Amino acid sequence: MKVHNIVLIGFMGCGKSTIGREIKRTLGYQLIDTDAEIEARAGCKISAIFSAEGEHGFRERESSLFEELREKDLKRTVVSTGGGAILRAKNCEILREIGYVVWLCANADTIYHRTKKNRNRPILQAADPRQVIDELLAQRTPLYRDCAHLAIDVGGLNRAEIVAGIVESARYYYAQL
Repeated sequence: MKVHNIVLIGFMGCGKSTIGREIKRTLGYQLIDTDAEIEARAGCKISAIFSAEGEHGFRERESSLFEELREKDLKRTVVSTGGGAILRAKNCEILREIGYVVWLCANADTIYHRTKKNRNRPILQAADPRQVIDELLAQRTPLYRDCAHLAIDVGGLNRAEIVAGIVESARYYYAQL
């Protein structure tokens, strides 16, 4: 039988960390923010990892962490992933084994508005970050869709509404197993 974990995926700026904290508080689950965990282990920010090792090096660290989480047999845990976690098919397979996968999605305008002032997002440090968002969303949207059990458009919803939708959907999902 599957354990009752919730895994959050989605593009940067869609609220995975924030919603993860809210679900933790609502359900009393533990929270693992994979980006924060990678930073803690590396002793530096993700932007420094990208500078030193490139995106490939960061993705290797991320995939290794997902493997570890699968082996831990997590229970009553929210896992908040980085925006590119779905770029490797193996990661999606692992995330679906870990728990109920929820894709927090938003349109490009919302994402740009939420991320435009944040300098800690290495992929957006480009001459035209809005174009980068558009290109990455086009590439990643089918991957998010294929990985997720549930998609929630976070535009126009407050935290309480998003959390309530996730919790009720997860309960229904796990009741069917």
